[in-house]
Amino acid sequence: MKEGSSSGGGATAGGNDPRQPSTAKPYAPPKLSPQDLPIDYAGFLAVVFGVVGVMLRYKVCSWIAIIFCAQSLANMKNFENDLKQLSMAFMFAVMGLVTNYFGPPRPGSTKS
Repeated sequence: MKEGSSSGGGATAGGNDPRQPSTAKPYAPPKLSPQDLPIDYAGFLAVVFGVVGVMLRYKVCSWIAIIFCAQSLANMKNFENDLKQLSMAFMFAVMGLVTNYFGPPRPGSTKS
């Protein structure tokens, strides 16, 4: 057997390596326009839960809207559009919490 003809590659294939380190380029993700970005589901759900929390006066929906606002803030891709949607969702969530905790009680419910 020949010693130089190992099929494992590795260090013995030094001169036969077709890769050239000088031509390697780092990966650059393609640029996307704001219309081509994926939908921010967390921001959309924050708005939905915020509106439900205000309109139907559910505390849980307002708290869930706050959580989705935080998630949307962490995953923000398009700053201008996402910030508008996020601020609207946060305002709805805060309005829901304020009306639930400091506003008059819901009709038909008793506060103890």
